[in-house]
Amino acid sequence: MMFENIQMPEGMSPEVLEHLMNPKNYGKLDEPDGVGIALDEKTKEYVIFYTMLEGELIKDVKFATNGCQDTVVIGSMFTQMILGNDVQYANTAVQKMHDKLGKLSAQQQICADIVFTAFIASLKNHENRQNGEDEELHVLKMKQSCETPDVPKETEHE
Repeated sequence: MMFENIQMPEGMSPEVLEHLMNPKNYGKLDEPDGVGIALDEKTKEYVIFYTMLEGELIKDVKFATNGCQDTVVIGSMFTQMILGNDVQYANTAVQKMHDKLGKLSAQQQICADIVFTAFIASLKNHENRQNGEDEELHVLKMKQSCETPDVPKETEHE
């Protein structure tokens, strides 16, 4: 581990720091068979997920985002977890990620959800393509926004 001498930020595990400093599976797959986007219309934040399946097996996976570092870390950890596993495992990996990340702030929870939603959208795109639809990508809009609503009104400047 290259961060053994670094003072960890409060509550951050070495694994999380590693994904923050050196995100895995970030970028674009050349020939994905599923492309999914989760979009937060309010902030315009998105996660795009590329999956390459061989039957039910996730042969390759990449993601990209214009989101915050939490979104990058969660995307990196989640893609590492599901790579080489099957789709069924990936669906349980969402729960495993929640367990691994521990107590998330409302903000981080939304970051996690946008990553998972993009993954689900990529599977939907794959399914639609398998059924003969000419769908380049599948977009799912987020119900909750990444904007932090918990800023007290008094502190906002006019």
